[in-house]
Amino acid sequence: MTHQSARHRPTLERWLTGKRVEGLPAPLSHPEPPLLSFEFFPPKTEALETQLWVCIRRLEPLQPRFVSVTYGAGGSTRARTHATVARIVQETALIPAAHLTCVGASRAEVDEVARQYWQAGIRHIVALRGDPPADSGVYEPHPDGYHYAEDLVAGLRRVAEFEISVAAYPETHPQALSPDADLDNLKRKLDAGATRAITNFFFNTSVFLRFLDRCLAAGISAPIVPGIMPVTNPAGLRRMAAMSGIDVPDWLGRMFEGTDQDLEIRRMVAAIVTAEQVRLLQANGVDEFHFYTLNRPELTYAIAHILGVRPVRSSPT
Repeated sequence: MTHQSARHRPTLERWLTGKRVEGLPAPLSHPEPPLLSFEFFPPKTEALETQLWVCIRRLEPLQPRFVSVTYGAGGSTRARTHATVARIVQETALIPAAHLTCVGASRAEVDEVARQYWQAGIRHIVALRGDPPADSGVYEPHPDGYHYAEDLVAGLRRVAEFEISVAAYPETHPQALSPDADLDNLKRKLDAGATRAITNFFFNTSVFLRFLDRCLAAGISAPIVPGIMPVTNPAGLRRMAAMSGIDVPDWLGRMFEGTDQDLEIRRMVAAIVTAEQVRLLQANGVDEFHFYTLNRPELTYAIAHILGVRPVRSSPT
């Protein structure tokens, strides 16, 4: 029977004889809301500084497990990252996690940055190899530096008792020799002393769940926290995804067709798509999520609400 003829069967017959799809659990059916963490990037201008702090203040009442602040390629935002996490320590109740890379720096330089973080009250670091400067494109370890993230993790353990998160790639790092080699690299980082892994963003939930299966089979027991990115700019998404080897499914592109001039509709679509993704992961037992906020809080706040996370207001003094 063709699709067209099937559509012209009596409505009730179509509804009653079609394939049944099990629904997702009812919202708020889980005993406890999931643990959340949020990622920000350091501002380059005064206007972006204001936008960042609007974002931080909006999400702060959700009491995330921690908030991370990124590092630019080649360590290009080191000073701004440090200033942002130091201000978070001083002015909020949030627990900041500073990104730290080993690209383009000696061990002594990296260790000194880590010691400065510790002295500023920062106890959590996201340890990354890091991207080479944009004008290079090829990663070359510093001759006196930590060569890879596993070396950086071990070095940080010698500096202080940091909590350490590392990166994971459900769809394989684009520079990895193979998926198995990439998984071996993740295990080495965790074995070196990392606390958890946070994944790159993804849109194929089945890919992430298969990745968890592979991690377990490889002897990994640390939490693998899914990275979630609510998307409102499909063109920008495809550029980011292409650089990281992330598959953007055709259905996602179709969701945004005809919305180029309608930001509000794009936001609604993004909320629906992301809510379905996180609720499906939650139905599969995932109880931690890391949101890439892009310093825009509303979508993240809305998804957190759907997951059962509610703001905690400070009591008046």
